[in-house]
Amino acid sequence: MGFPLLLIRTILLTLLFSLIQSRSYTSSANIKLPGDSLILSVADFGATGDGINYDTSAIQSTIDACNRHYTSSSSICRVTFPSGTYLTAKLHLRSGVVLDVTENAVILGGPRMEDYPAETSLDWYVVVANNATDVGITGGGVIDGQGSKFVVRFDEKKNVMVSWNQTGACLGDECRPRLVGFVDSRSVEIWNITLREPAYWCLDIVRCENTSVHDISILGDFNTPNNDGIDIEDSNNTVITRCHIDTGDDAICPKTYTGPLYNLTATDCWIRTKSSAIKLGSASWYDFKGLVFDNITIFESHRGLGMQIRDGGNVSDITFSNMNISTRYYDPSWWGRAEPIYITSCPRDSSAKEGSISNLLFVNITINSENGVFLSGSPNGLLSNINFKNMNITLRRWSNYSAGLVDYRPGCQGLVNHSATSGIIMEHVNGFRVENVDLKWSDDDLNSAWNVPLEFRPSTVNNVSFLGFNSGLLHELV
Repeated sequence: MGFPLLLIRTILLTLLFSLIQSRSYTSSANIKLPGDSLILSVADFGATGDGINYDTSAIQSTIDACNRHYTSSSSICRVTFPSGTYLTAKLHLRSGVVLDVTENAVILGGPRMEDYPAETSLDWYVVVANNATDVGITGGGVIDGQGSKFVVRFDEKKNVMVSWNQTGACLGDECRPRLVGFVDSRSVEIWNITLREPAYWCLDIVRCENTSVHDISILGDFNTPNNDGIDIEDSNNTVITRCHIDTGDDAICPKTYTGPLYNLTATDCWIRTKSSAIKLGSASWYDFKGLVFDNITIFESHRGLGMQIRDGGNVSDITFSNMNISTRYYDPSWWGRAEPIYITSCPRDSSAKEGSISNLLFVNITINSENGVFLSGSPNGLLSNINFKNMNITLRRWSNYSAGLVDYRPGCQGLVNHSATSGIIMEHVNGFRVENVDLKWSDDDLNSAWNVPLEFRPSTVNNVSFLGFNSGLLHELV
């Protein structure tokens, strides 16, 4: 499957979106790559593929030759990797070039700091395309970041990772190379590839237009922090479909740093994570609008659907539909308390603005969780027009964590004791409609701290409507 089929997929996804959400802002990625393809093999440029010697120079020479072909002929060129393991430092993907990592071929990212020459740590990638057009990765093979070599101490709760800030190369505690990035690029397609063991974020899409990610697997370390699956930053017209994501941190994570994010569609994915399966934020300086998440399975994740709006950006017109969500609590070192739905807006600190969240639709969703739904705005950043329709929520305990703690992090109030674990908590909400929702409580561990269907203060919650809402013990509602 390649670029010529993308237009058909785009039409189908656009039709899907129009069925799900009548107020559509999505214009799905439409990639038209010109001409016929030339194929160049990295082996013909001197790559050994022995996994011991660095093949960086040979691979980069092949990419550059392909780019020259594209520049002169306007036709796409493929860089193919025969079977083998290709150890490499940072690679620069160019316009008109598709990396064709064939089955039984592995691109192996180097573990040394000198493998990632850049002015700042934001430019540390194993493979990165900057200001590229008509560019992609495919082939059925693997790109591997050797994330285990960046672990200082392995811990089943949460690994302790190396940070190159100790050398002065960067600031903070997250100074490790990302795996694959597309930055300021247009007409991007990533398909039929496995991205494995990133040291930091796995697939980073930054300020891009018209991006398609489909039929890929992301396999991170379940115990590694900042092991994000797909980060979408300030990018518009993005389609993600048929992806398998099993990793330690946020799986699909839209963010806004320098501009708004519009028209993201994610469908037909399977996700497991020790953080949020889908999370907007916490970087949220600009708006999010017109996002659709449909037919997604979230399996035993620390959080399900999340929004952490902390920097003044606004969120509107988001649909979550046809989902099966199971969440469980893993460890207090991770943000979250196993909330299946976690929608929050509050200032990151005293200098931050309050962003609003409006027009959210949650429809046809089944939930099994050991915590309830958390909906929390702020005095000047209300949640408005929140709709739950056709949902089944089952609450049961798997772990022995303390009930009642509510996690507002990052920023805001931190961890706050609400005394009870509630089915739905609401704060600073104006407009919440529930239609055909069953809230079931397991009777395995009933006590005073595990028996509150709804928690809200009328002084901060207004315009609430319940139509066909049922709450009771699990065996009574079956």
